[in-house]
Amino acid sequence: MARSNSNNDRKKPEKKGAAFRNRNIGKGKSSIKKTENKKPSDPNVIRLNRYLANSGVCSRREADIYIAAGNVTVNGKHISEMGYKVKLTDDVRFDGRRLNPIKKEYVLLNKPKDFVTVGRDERGRRTAASLVAAASKSELTAVDKLDKSTTGLILFTNDGELSKRLARPKNGLRKIYHVTLTKELRSADLKRIKEGLTVEEHVVRVQDISFVDNAPKNQVGIEIFSSRNNIVKRLFEELDYEVTKLDRVVYGSLTKKDLPRGHWRYLTEQEVINLGMIQ
Repeated sequence: MARSNSNNDRKKPEKKGAAFRNRNIGKGKSSIKKTENKKPSDPNVIRLNRYLANSGVCSRREADIYIAAGNVTVNGKHISEMGYKVKLTDDVRFDGRRLNPIKKEYVLLNKPKDFVTVGRDERGRRTAASLVAAASKSELTAVDKLDKSTTGLILFTNDGELSKRLARPKNGLRKIYHVTLTKELRSADLKRIKEGLTVEEHVVRVQDISFVDNAPKNQVGIEIFSSRNNIVKRLFEELDYEVTKLDRVVYGSLTKKDLPRGHWRYLTEQEVINLGMIQ
């Protein structure tokens, strides 16, 4: 049944442009009138039936039925007019439930080195956002930042509400980093970090820190919940160590498994649910 609705949707006038150009447009005025039904120039203004369809309520054809039946309100007013146009910022409700016409998407990137975490860079540097540009038609933004030299997991989404929740320091989102130093880390310094080290008058608490198995003593794994910028590097700099490589291998419940450097993937439904449980 859903497939049938989809096929009917594709036959609507606004999607006949290519097929219409292949016909003999000299046959009658009715064909010419079809070309005059152009999409609105403002991308933030769309037809109400399309708004409902984009929100996942139903197909456009079914949306017209619901609109005519009075199931839809716009900014508190019942709308039954066919072809009614709304702004993406309008309060549109179906049976009292507010709708969102933009599909929420969640993309996990394994960021390579030398990519900055900004949407656009005026200095022309390569951006992490450009690596996930093909993942969505809407603009995705990074939930948090990794500096240019840091590699590893970073989450992109157009879900602004979730981004704000994950970025709150009180949420304590779990992060694990693989750290490589210019020299071996002394056991005494590892203990100091584990017990809590003061950086810029604030004590940094780490959940765990240990040497990496079967690796030189200049490589450690650190689990931390702090959301302060570059806090891992600053933590080691406080003890006169220089970080040469920093790789985020775990973000919340997300890992780098089967995700090569420079590649991205969509989160599973369960992964989104898990992140959504963070308040």
